[in-house]
Amino acid sequence: MSQANIPNITPEISIDRDDVINLLLASIALEELGLAHIINAEGEKIQYVLGTLTTPPNTMVELDDLLSINDNVQSTLEVVLKKELLLQTKLKNIIDILE
Repeated sequence: MSQANIPNITPEISIDRDDVINLLLASIALEELGLAHIINAEGEKIQYVLGTLTTPPNTMVELDDLLSINDNVQSTLEVVLKKELLLQTKLKNIIDILE
């Protein structure tokens, strides 16, 4: 197997300090927006299983199904929480740059 041939790409990008800070803040905002969508989807998942979203009336959900969904949502929210902590650290670092 041969080595990959990576071309020498040296693009010239010129951004100043303010542009860098704005890009970092925008990246945090976009990640927060994505996390908000994930949290909303998890809420809708719970609503659907409980029958408050679009389930026909008189539909019974098994306890095992509820527990499974609960575990799944809890796992997803734990990952979201970890990402939030990383974003908080990223924001703190940006604030430190500003000071």
